[in-house]
Amino acid sequence: MIEGSELKIGGQTFKGAWIAVVLAIGSTIGGGVWTASSLYSRLEAVEAVQVPDVAPLHESIQLMEQQLKDNDISSLSAKLATLGTNLQTISAQQEKLLELTTDVSKLSNEIEAMRSTVKQAELVTKSMEDVDERIKVMNKEINDLWEGMDYLSNPLK
Repeated sequence: MIEGSELKIGGQTFKGAWIAVVLAIGSTIGGGVWTASSLYSRLEAVEAVQVPDVAPLHESIQLMEQQLKDNDISSLSAKLATLGTNLQTISAQQEKLLELTTDVSKLSNEIEAMRSTVKQAELVTKSMEDVDERIKVMNKEINDLWEGMDYLSNPLK
């Protein structure tokens, strides 16, 4: 069915399997561009995350330490429990910050890999331009051969 297909673009006629080859290459390049765009938008989303300022927490801890020194031992136990809870909260927030840093590093590596893929796709595109020129020459030669064969089969026409 595809052998009988024919597509004319800018005076150039593409037949059969050449249409499938051009569509396959075009969809591959389009997929690479889409993947790079998706990865870039994910990176922008990660960069948009606001990292909380820990300076107020640090000041709060210093204030608590000073109050523990100023107070007597009977109230120290309750204040130590509060301090422990605050330190756990700070520790959890630091873990989240470390996870974000790791995620940003991973995304950066993925972006570099995608840049490499895009460069490879550009090289393939350039080589396909040479293939296109060769296809044009081959089509012209094939048409000339058919015309020659038609002439040889009936030279009196």
